[in-house]
Amino acid sequence: MTTPDRSVWAELPFARNLRDRRFQALAAALLLAGLAMVAPPLPLTRSGVSVLAVVDITGSMNVRDYTRDGRPASRLDIAKAALRTLLPELPCGSRLALALFTERRPFLLFAPIEVCADFAPLDGAIAGLDWRMAWEGDSRIASGLHRALTMAGELDTDLLFITDGQETPPLPANGIPPFEGKPGAVRGLIVGAGGYSLAPIPKFNDRGRETGFYAESDVQQENRFGPPPADAESREGYNPRNAPFGGAAARGEEHLSSVREPHLKALAAQTGLAYAHLDGPDLRAPLLAAATPRPLPGRLDPRPFLGAAALALVLASFLAGALRARLTPFTPSRTS
Repeated sequence: MTTPDRSVWAELPFARNLRDRRFQALAAALLLAGLAMVAPPLPLTRSGVSVLAVVDITGSMNVRDYTRDGRPASRLDIAKAALRTLLPELPCGSRLALALFTERRPFLLFAPIEVCADFAPLDGAIAGLDWRMAWEGDSRIASGLHRALTMAGELDTDLLFITDGQETPPLPANGIPPFEGKPGAVRGLIVGAGGYSLAPIPKFNDRGRETGFYAESDVQQENRFGPPPADAESREGYNPRNAPFGGAAARGEEHLSSVREPHLKALAAQTGLAYAHLDGPDLRAPLLAAATPRPLPGRLDPRPFLGAAALALVLASFLAGALRARLTPFTPSRTS
């Protein structure tokens, strides 16, 4: 009995097909398509965040010192746009709570909810934030931040506090009120909104229509509660009992507004938070750098990737065949 020559096997049609690149690609595509039908989801753990977002809606947030789509935009408009841009950039499984700030405390609109499953109500709630929701005209930023930290601790979230930092009335001479919590116990980010140059604050009537801008006489220029400032004795009309702040009306620039960055950085240092300036709609990078990474169990479905790879191999094999046929020179048959 003789052993068949290997060259004979190599010339068989089946053996030639095994060596053909198109056949190999189609066989691999068939295998991938089969795997796409039976492959189970793969366990996956990724990092997300849980955040309480507090938005300042006081009067100075109406200052239009930003530009959006070629038109002036208010600080509140840019803060809302930044939050709405942030939502789809957070990993699914992340949770967001929303609160607004005015007077001296934050008001919680809703507890933390998942950013993907509840995207529509979250986005709608942020879009609906308005300065008309404010219940008082004061803006005691330090007190509001301290209470927001307490609220975030109760919700077991980090804090994202967006404000221009303008205290109304101004802080007393003794400065920032003491922080009774533990610095760093709640992580998070203070975002300073607004430009660095002073700008007028829009003024509205009781029907919400803009009527101009605040003048110096419309705004409290100095806080005259507590101990007087160090220069009080040099002021005109000073009397330690009857006029400890002097006899003349206070003058200043509190009717104009800019981001109070030194004040916000001092608050960040006091409370153990990070600080970033709101230069545009991107909040993802500074927030993720300041927030606590929270493991999120999830699953990765490999079937779309397997199916896409199978389709790509099929298309590549047919395109390669068509290209080969186009590049093969035509040889006319000879007739006798």
